[in-house]
Amino acid sequence: MLKRLASCIAVICVLSPIWCWAGDPVLLEVKTQPTGGVKASATVLFPVEPGIIQQLLTDYAHWPELFDVRMRIAELREQNGSVYTDIRIDHSLLPGERRLICESRSLPGGGLLTELRGGDFKHYRRVWTLTSAEGGTQTKAEFELLVEIETIVPDWVIAVAMRQELETHFRIVKEKALARATQGR
Repeated sequence: MLKRLASCIAVICVLSPIWCWAGDPVLLEVKTQPTGGVKASATVLFPVEPGIIQQLLTDYAHWPELFDVRMRIAELREQNGSVYTDIRIDHSLLPGERRLICESRSLPGGGLLTELRGGDFKHYRRVWTLTSAEGGTQTKAEFELLVEIETIVPDWVIAVAMRQELETHFRIVKEKALARATQGR
């Protein structure tokens, strides 16, 4: 098991620069936290209006389609302006299926706040703040994610995987946003 994990880490470290999508306007920083967990911060420029990005982020039933990790929505309910999701994640770094129960709220002015309410995580907080750019034709997205998982996998390994997964996530959001913008024309 340890050999397999070390091999996966080596492959990720060697190939991660190849997976980056050079030329796209993304600034991404991923760091382990001294108190535990991993924090990611990003600024992403999407070539569509903020309303399209907001629609994608709040289409909770289709969240798994925005990631390249196997996950499913086990429960989804709306209550008092918040949306509660019970997500089951099957990740290659973590044994078994992990449960992530969250509450999400749209932010005034655009964006989304998602916070941990239960499951197999010690901490989970994700914030998307959306602002209009280039006369409303683009979206400047500020992204912040703080994650701490109940696992024996070291935080630095989680950080390496998180960087690659977030780069893929932003690319998928961009592709889906462009597809929606094209459908709307």
